[in-house]
Amino acid sequence: MSNVPSVYPYLASPSAGILLAAGQGSRYAAQRPGADKLLASLPQGPCVAVASARRLRAAVDSVVAVVRPGNAALAALLRAEDCRVIEADPAGEGMGTSLATAARHLLALPGTPRAVLVALADMPWIRHASMADVLDALQHAPMAAPSHRGQRGHPVGFRADLLPRLALLSADEGARRLLGQPGLRLVEVEDPGVLLDIDTPADLDRAG
Repeated sequence: MSNVPSVYPYLASPSAGILLAAGQGSRYAAQRPGADKLLASLPQGPCVAVASARRLRAAVDSVVAVVRPGNAALAALLRAEDCRVIEADPAGEGMGTSLATAARHLLALPGTPRAVLVALADMPWIRHASMADVLDALQHAPMAAPSHRGQRGHPVGFRADLLPRLALLSADEGARRLLGQPGLRLVEVEDPGVLLDIDTPADLDRAG
């Protein structure tokens, strides 16, 4: 169960997380051929994707993780972290495709979650308090995201009524167009982790 209190009516039913873990990690692989950055070990112990999944799982009631088709090793690790693993639509590529695949999955469930946090699997240092703040901000707005020193970060929160729009995304569009429309509430946090991702092998040594 979530560690985030459900004190608002629209959060009374479970919250869900979407972990986007279907990226190619091309810049990382260019420096370390054949390596998957999401399976790389952090100095703290777990691999990048597992650390990200644990942080997201602690903030919401359930997590759907989207992986590339055929990535059995990553899928097994995420299932072990109590994530429901689905494969990205093989007909498309990019974050938008992964997000749309997850949104369609959530819409097909018997009980659609009322709040959704979308997190990236290569961002393992986001603090629990930042995720809780984003969920809490959804009482005031249909979309919310953390901001650190004036720069918007992750994860991004959506109320359930936006899931149909997320389900229509494609390719690398992601949610940028949606987030650029009125309704996004930014929450200032003292958490650099909302901006830090793993892009190259050198990034693994950042303090979380």
